[in-house]
Formats: sequence, structure tokens, C-alpha cells
Amino acid sequence: MPFASEGLEPGIGLALSGGGFRATLFHCGALWRLNECRYLSKLARISSVSGGSITAGMLALKWKTLTFANGQATNLGQELIDPLRAFCGQAIDVPSIIEGALLPWKTIGKAVQAHYDKALFKGRTLQDLPDDVTFVFNSTNLATGVDFRFSKPYAGDYRIGLIRNPTFPLALAVAASSAFPPVLSPVELDVDTQAFERTGGSDLYDLVDYRRQILLTDGGAYDNLGLETLWRRFETLLVSDAGAPFSYGPSQHHDWLHQSLRALDIATNQSRAMRKRVLIDLLERKVRKGTYWGIMTWIEKYQAPNALPVPRETTDQLAKIRTRLNPFSEAEQCSLINWGYAVSDAALRKWVDPALPAPPGWPYPAYALDRPLDKNVKIEPKTDLSDPGEAP
Repeated sequence: MPFASEGLEPGIGLALSGGGFRATLFHCGALWRLNECRYLSKLARISSVSGGSITAGMLALKWKTLTFANGQATNLGQELIDPLRAFCGQAIDVPSIIEGALLPWKTIGKAVQAHYDKALFKGRTLQDLPDDVTFVFNSTNLATGVDFRFSKPYAGDYRIGLIRNPTFPLALAVAASSAFPPVLSPVELDVDTQAFERTGGSDLYDLVDYRRQILLTDGGAYDNLGLETLWRRFETLLVSDAGAPFSYGPSQHHDWLHQSLRALDIATNQSRAMRKRVLIDLLERKVRKGTYWGIMTWIEKYQAPNALPVPRETTDQLAKIRTRLNPFSEAEQCSLINWGYAVSDAALRKWVDPALPAPPGWPYPAYALDRPLDKNVKIEPKTDLSDPGEAP
């Protein structure tokens, strides 16, 4: 029976969605609150996509240096939040595109990887990651059309087989996960064809060409929530979604480029919506425990006592912040971290552990969300957004 509870592991899985630097910062706020609630230390697996993989990659790198006391990391801000904030103040996408276009020996994907490695990962590989929590970075294999995963125990996809104990650079895994098509994609994986091991279901293993040249694109092309590595394994699912909401509009373009991009948006939105509906159904029927929070979820829907106040208008504005990998202002960074913190708190206290204490206040009080957003928060001019959906 699909999604049966029998055989599930008792651990907690956390999914971090895509959404550029906006997602990176939003998830920082969620991790901040998870840590305060002593849930960060309880995680068994963190599965990430695209901008969420930037956050997860830094958390994976710093996990061994976190100082946990009574289940709470006392140095999370210093080790995780501050470095990611500094990184989200940089321009990554445009410089990478220029380098890839002008330098014949460097692709755009390699340029992105180099920026990640220089600023964040410093040459570390997947084998430098911790053993007590599993980090899975999801990309999409353009040849097989399925999720290609990077982790410490293995890398690969179920159709071509797995590489055990891979030594790929952490920056490569994050770059492949966040290779947004078509501008930052693809990332080419150089690997010995013999490194792959045949596994159950690897129907393309005997076709060596599928292992000779592996081109990867953003993990969001296959699963923008990063859920697939979690929901058949763990009994408790926590999902942080900062993905770009679908924008409706009566006027659309006729040219082939805009139509193609619009069709991609529609397909991506429908895929995410389907996974979200399945997730909510699992939670409501108590087949799984856990909760979901999204960047455009109205916080009052959770009905959590003493939740931090965020007006619907502010929520809609935060959901319209760009999903680029370009410099985010202090106001944008602090507002997004505040929002991830507030909405994850409401979801946790309503659907996971009602006994948790209310939050002590905003992480960045100067950018509290119970007032109009700072003028330095740039909102993209979009049409009406899709329904923010229901809790849990």
C-alpha cells in the first residue's frame, strides 16, 4: 500500500525547498526556530533542493562545529546564519553567466560551483559531512528525468545505479541542485562509468552512455519540495517551502520564448501542488506526523496561540521577493529570516508540539513584520498569486 506506516523509521525528516537566495534566507529563519525548539538536534535527514541546498550545504559543513547544549545549538548564528547572510549579499548568477559565456574553458555550472566553493565550502567534499544526520542534495538528471541525489553514503539515481561513498566536492552537489534552467544549467558530472553499482530498479545500468556523460539541472525540475527522499522513510515530516508562487494573469505573451517559460512555470507549479496535496493528505489522515509551512501561507490559518503577527498583505509581499542569486539588502535578508522564523513557529506549535513555548520575539526586531515592510525590500511586480493553501 502506498505510503503505509509499516516499516517507517521513527526519525524526523526536514525538507528545504528551492527558491534562490529567498529560499536560503527563509530557511535560515526556520532553522533558527527549529533550533530554539530543540528540533534541529532531533533531525535524522535533511533533504534539499536549489536555494534550500545552499542553506543545507552550509549546515552540513558546520554541523560538526555546532555546540549543542540541552538539545540546542548555542552558536548557530555565528556558524550558519552570519556566513549565509554575507553570501546572500553577493552577486552569483550574473557573474557566473558572464564567465561561462566568455571563458571557453569554464561552463556556467562550473562558474557557480567555483563561487560556492570560494565563499562557503572551501574544498570540502561529501565525505567531510557528518554521520549522525544525513544530508541529501537533490538535482535532476536530464537524461533519465529522475532525481539524482548527492549524499555522504551514495550519489546517483535509481535508473543508472549508485556510487558508494562519493568524493564529489560539496560545492558541486549544491551547484547541481541549484542549477536553475536554462540560465545556470546544466552542471556536468565527470565520473568513471565503472564507479556506479547496479541496484534494484536500475533499468538503464547496462546502457553505459547514461553513465558516460551526466548532465544535471536544478532539483526543482523534478521535486521542488525535496520530499521524495523523506516521505516513504520517516514517520515525521517537516516541510519548509519558499518556492516561487504561481502568478495568475489574464494577459499573456504570444512569442515562443515567453510561452515556453510560462509552460515551464505551469508544469513546475502543478508538480509542486500535487506533492503538497499528497503531503497534506498524509498529515491530515495521520499516516504521517509533522507539518508544512510556506512563504505565502497566511499565519493565522495555523491558529497558534501568541503567534508573531504578520498581516496577509505583508505575507503576499514577502512571497513576491525575487528568487535570484543576486545581492539581497539587509532589509530583505532580515525580513525573510523573520518570516521563516514566524511561520515555522506557528506550524510547529499548532501541528507538532502544542506544548512548545511561544517565541521570545523577532530575530531582527528592527525588521519586525507587524508593520509595513522596509522600503529596501524590493517586490517584483507580479499579478495575483495562487491560493496560499491550508495548514497543516
